[in-house]
Amino acid sequence: MKSRIFGYALAALILTSSHITEAQQQGNIPRIGYLVAGSSSSEAPRLKAFREGLRQLDYVEGQNIIIEYRYAEGSPARLPDLAADLVRLKVGIIVTGGTPIRAAKNATSTVPIVMAVSTDPVESGYVESLARPGGNITGLSSMALELSGKRLELFREAFPKINRLAALWHVTNDKHFRESQTAAQTFGFKVQWLELRGPEDFESAFTAVTKERLDGLFTLASAFLTANRKRIVEFAAKNRLPAIYHNEDFIEDGGLMSYAPSLLDLYRRAATYVDKILKGAKPADLPVEQPTRFELALNMKTARALGLQVSPSLISTADEVIE
Repeated sequence: MKSRIFGYALAALILTSSHITEAQQQGNIPRIGYLVAGSSSSEAPRLKAFREGLRQLDYVEGQNIIIEYRYAEGSPARLPDLAADLVRLKVGIIVTGGTPIRAAKNATSTVPIVMAVSTDPVESGYVESLARPGGNITGLSSMALELSGKRLELFREAFPKINRLAALWHVTNDKHFRESQTAAQTFGFKVQWLELRGPEDFESAFTAVTKERLDGLFTLASAFLTANRKRIVEFAAKNRLPAIYHNEDFIEDGGLMSYAPSLLDLYRRAATYVDKILKGAKPADLPVEQPTRFELALNMKTARALGLQVSPSLISTADEVIE
């Protein structure tokens, strides 16, 4: 009987010890937060790229790194609470991009924040400069300002007879608006600039486009416009407007063409910042990187539906052609 009791006690001790060891190991595993404005399904391609980047650096989720996911499900109002929740969990790093960066910044000035993508981190006040961020935020910029001219150049090449453009821009992108005005003049476009402050402004903007009989559409890089892309794409299709967008997500939802940095490449590279910070680097000392890979995407199915002829040379240079 004594030996049986001793055996039970020994088994319990071993089981308890294993649980303690597992808890200790779990506590030693780096825990990072992943904060996005969309849903798990809409974020899936970028999350996959981020995980690939981690694996290339020998991080395996659940083994030597833990990721806490927070999705706003398309509701920006939820972002502050989600960011605060990650801070309460005491994550070591918050990875985010676009609109949620502001919520993460407001939630903490000490937890390192890695931007997978940001339209203009200096203008937005996230970092002091690209070379020396200076605070707890670093990561990657999308070079949104510099790409407006290239988009208009490609649009001119694709549709040389189009001259009167409608340009949708969000009120927060004042600097981008000014830069785009200069680019439009360079390529000879007459542009009606339609400022949007919120979703309620789309109706009046669309009315202006049809009233003025504008024959093309151009979007300035903005998380707000990306979030409302289906509404914009549907309007362009209904009114048979050729359009060029700042984000490939528009093309996947039926838009005609886009020119933008590869978001998958940016999210993959965001993993390198996580690695450096986990190894002791400070965000303030890690320069913000700019894109190295850009992609022209064409939706030929949409082009045919609109009765448009796209030059063969442009099709041959496209990185992605949706048939």
